[in-house]
Amino acid sequence: MRLLQIWIFTGGLVLLLNQCSPTAKQAAPVKKGTLIHLDQVSSTYVDPRPIDVWLPPGYDSTRRYPVLYMHDGQMLFDGQRTWNHQEWKVDETMDSMVISKQVRPAIIVAIPNKGPYRWAEYVPQVILDSLPVSIKEEVIRKWLNNRPSADAYLKYIALELKPHIDHHFSTLSDRDHTYIMGSSMGGIISLYAICSYPDVFGGAACMSSHWPLDIPGTTEDDIAYDVPGFYIRYVANHLPAPDGHRIYFDYGTETLDSLYEPYQMRVDRLMTWRGYGDANWITRKFPGASHSEDSWAERLPIPLIFLLGQP
Repeated sequence: MRLLQIWIFTGGLVLLLNQCSPTAKQAAPVKKGTLIHLDQVSSTYVDPRPIDVWLPPGYDSTRRYPVLYMHDGQMLFDGQRTWNHQEWKVDETMDSMVISKQVRPAIIVAIPNKGPYRWAEYVPQVILDSLPVSIKEEVIRKWLNNRPSADAYLKYIALELKPHIDHHFSTLSDRDHTYIMGSSMGGIISLYAICSYPDVFGGAACMSSHWPLDIPGTTEDDIAYDVPGFYIRYVANHLPAPDGHRIYFDYGTETLDSLYEPYQMRVDRLMTWRGYGDANWITRKFPGASHSEDSWAERLPIPLIFLLGQP
């Protein structure tokens, strides 16, 4: 799996690197650092998609960098191109925090969601398998466009995308320097990732995790259909050992985030039960914060320090 063309943006200069690949599309420029657009990174597990790779200012191929994989990659850098005109401001935040020596320089891999198939890739397969057959079939047909693919999506990241990034960029490829982050359903799939691939990911940041899951035809009142409870129990049984792993959770109190606290408290109890403590686990509540990129951008420094803080 090799790229054919890569566009590199450094200020106003555009360099085209030919590596026998199809025509690459131009990535949006970023305010800080360098954005490399990998055109249609192929996969045997999921539909091909372009990937954006952010390199910190002063990126030097003779040194090696930790890597943070982020879901909903089209929302990270440029609010002029997003559906709601909001962004995470990852490039500006990382740059300022590196300058102030709050975090180590790192590579950010932005994985875009697939639009109408976003839920199909972000709803863990174990959740679907917990449903009665009739409800499972309806959920897959109506909500997931007949394409449940969360397990395949994680295989793509862990078994195809990560080796590709490690091959083409100067990375610290071991578990202790490989992290994953997302918000809302991206938080759910980030936790699923570290549970599914504990030898690949050393840390996960789960912002505003959408614990209710909103599976149609299920209610928390009926214990047989307590989908959030099932997933929390799954996490309790599959959470990796605290040694060598770091997990961050947060939530606000407005809009969708107002629903999350009771579920997060259940998760916090199981984190304690599994032996996590201050050194490898954080849960933060942000009164007044909403379910939005603006809110996640405002508090992004906290999980970045937790995962990428200076040793």
